[in-house]
Amino acid sequence: MMNPFIRKAILVSALFCITCFVHAQVKQSPKQEIATSTTAKPFKVLTNGKQITIQSKQNLRSLMVWTASGHRFVEEKALTSNSYSFTVPAKENIFYIMLETAEGKRFTERMGVK
Repeated sequence: MMNPFIRKAILVSALFCITCFVHAQVKQSPKQEIATSTTAKPFKVLTNGKQITIQSKQNLRSLMVWTASGHRFVEEKALTSNSYSFTVPAKENIFYIMLETAEGKRFTERMGVK
């Protein structure tokens, strides 16, 4: 059996190592640009039943749309126009849109249709 002093020394050194690793996590740099809800969106989402049209002031680079259950049904990576139309699957009401403008800014939005 180990000496109680050695056992306590191993415990203290293990706890010290754990606290050092916790403090060594990398923080997010403030230089990264994240679009928030206060940022003006350079696009409009127009709905007509299950038909969705996205119109933007700038050219779109990529567009991805997925349902609330996680099924992706639109993924366009080489867009060069400022508008895109698609139809939502019949049984889904809530979906998410992520688009990237030609400048490289990404925007996400949660949408619902009836």
